[in-house]
Amino acid sequence: MRTRELGRTGIRVSPHCLGTMMFGAGNTDVDECVGMVHRALDAGINFVDTADVYAGGESERIVGRALKGRRDDVVLATKGNGPMGEDPNRRGSSRRWIITAVEDSLRRLAVDHVDLYQVHHPDPSTDDEETLSALTDLVRAGKIRAIGASSLPASRIVEAQWTAERRGLHRYRAEQPPYSILDRGIEREVLPTCLRYGLGVLVWSPLASGLLTGRYRRGAPMNPGRMRWVPRHLTDERKLDAVERLIPLAREAGMPLAHLALAFTTTHPAVTSAILGPRTPVQLDDLLSAATTALDDDLLDRIDEIVPPGTDLGPLDIAFTPPEVTVPALRRRPLDERAAA
Repeated sequence: MRTRELGRTGIRVSPHCLGTMMFGAGNTDVDECVGMVHRALDAGINFVDTADVYAGGESERIVGRALKGRRDDVVLATKGNGPMGEDPNRRGSSRRWIITAVEDSLRRLAVDHVDLYQVHHPDPSTDDEETLSALTDLVRAGKIRAIGASSLPASRIVEAQWTAERRGLHRYRAEQPPYSILDRGIEREVLPTCLRYGLGVLVWSPLASGLLTGRYRRGAPMNPGRMRWVPRHLTDERKLDAVERLIPLAREAGMPLAHLALAFTTTHPAVTSAILGPRTPVQLDDLLSAATTALDDDLLDRIDEIVPPGTDLGPLDIAFTPPEVTVPALRRRPLDERAAA
């Protein structure tokens, strides 16, 4: 399998990354999960992504077991800042928690360093300088090779780059946003910003949490499975309309819809790698068979007609939503001020 540079880190990774969110949760068969890691590595994937919150740390333990004897062949990425207990300080992007979270991840993974450590979600309550300072110390200690973030808006990417430059800190070298045919909003600013600053881009949910597998159709009985986490997908008319138009397009092109969707994401020049998130070996084998799929310009033009560039078709339930959108008080002046005006 060919490789691409992860931003300007000098690290080369496969255009597909094995995502392990299902390990220990969606799939509790440890031996089967370990076998899936080996299957992906044997197929040429050299990039594995996990996170501390996946199955409460069990995903990292499974990955660590799978990489015994093969660690040097893998670019290993993990993430932190999600809640790891009831204690309010066991989450977020503070120095106090990041240093502890990295040590915990290294222990679960049974390694002495990770190649890419990513801040899983933006943390509005913590200054970038606080977070980048802690991550810089961990890089200098040899526990992290490169740092990244996930789901940052373009403005926060720029602010973090400027903070790192002004304070002499290590800067984010990668960004992990959601991206699919149905969720193209990052084409407007996030992807151009990543190109401008030389960030590698590792995209998640290229199959739109299952909608782009073709298994979910309008009017057909549904077994939601993991879609229970993203219920609005099942009733979002715009997304279902797009899927109904994409299915015959994929059929005409002679490929499954999932292969079309996966190839679409890795076509963008800013995208380094797309995360495959299989639950079973059968799903993994199907996704691996899409590794050589390429879309010509005519096919890409027809996708653009169905979902215009830069367009998000409805909310992505599991994506980060800024508190300014979810907390009404952040959008409204106090009542007494409104009355005085």
